[in-house]
Amino acid sequence: MAAEKASAAVKTVKFIITRQDTPDSAPYEETFVLPYRPNMNVISALMEIRRNPVTEDGKKTTPITWEMNCLEEVCGACSMIINGKPRQSCTALIDKLEQPIRLAPMKTFPIVRDLQVDRSRMFDSLKKVKAWIPIDGTYDLGPGPRMPETKRQWAYELSKCMTCGVCLEACPNVNSKSDFIGPAPLSQVRLFNAHPTGEMNKAERLNAIMGDGGLANCGNSQNCVQSCPKGIPLTTSIAALNRETTFQSFRNFFGSDRA
Repeated sequence: MAAEKASAAVKTVKFIITRQDTPDSAPYEETFVLPYRPNMNVISALMEIRRNPVTEDGKKTTPITWEMNCLEEVCGACSMIINGKPRQSCTALIDKLEQPIRLAPMKTFPIVRDLQVDRSRMFDSLKKVKAWIPIDGTYDLGPGPRMPETKRQWAYELSKCMTCGVCLEACPNVNSKSDFIGPAPLSQVRLFNAHPTGEMNKAERLNAIMGDGGLANCGNSQNCVQSCPKGIPLTTSIAALNRETTFQSFRNFFGSDRA
C-alpha cells in the first residue's frame, strides 16, 4: 500500500513532440512521459528522451533530432515552437509551461529532421545585405575608428541578435510564398551602417533592402518585437531604415553622395 501511494505521488512531465523523419516525409506526433525534476528545461528533457527514446505507450523509437549549442540563450540554435510560440528551448523552464508540453519545429524554415530546421534563408539574407564582405587580406592599420557614445548605446541593443530565427517565425510576412528577408537582417543593416567601419558599404545595403524582399514587404505587425528573446527594438530599426532609404533614393536619382 505504501509503495502504491509513493508511486502515485511521483510527478511526471508529458511531452507531445511533432516528428518528421525526412524533409519530404509526413509529420507525426509521439508522446513521452518523464519523471519531473526541479529546474528542468526543455533541452534537458530532450536530452533525457534521447538517452532513452521510449514513448508513453512503451514503444522504442528513434532519438529525437534538434539543434543546440551554447545552452545559455546566446547562440540561437535551439529555436522551436513550444506550446504554440517560437522561443529558445534552453531557457524554457518546465515549471513555467502548461502541460502537456507541445514541441514542434519552426514552420518558416525547411525541415531537416524532427525539431531541426535549415536556417539558410536567414543567413542568405545576411549575405544579401553584406553582413559579411570579401577581403583581400589582413593588414595592421592601427586602432579602428570609435563609435560615438550616443550611437553605441542603441547599437549595443541591436548587436544582441543571435540569428535565432524567432522573429522570422513570428512575422506573418515571412513565408514560403514571400521573399521578405525579415526583421533580423533589416535590423542588422541599421547596426552595420551605424558602425564607422561598416559605413563604407552603407549605400549597397540600403539599395539591397530597397529591392525585392526588402523594407516594402514589412507589414508592421509588431510580432517580431513581442517574440524577440533579446528584446531588440526591431520595428524601431525598420522605421529608421525607411528614413535612410528615402534619402538613398534621392542620392540615387540625383547622383549625389549627400542627402
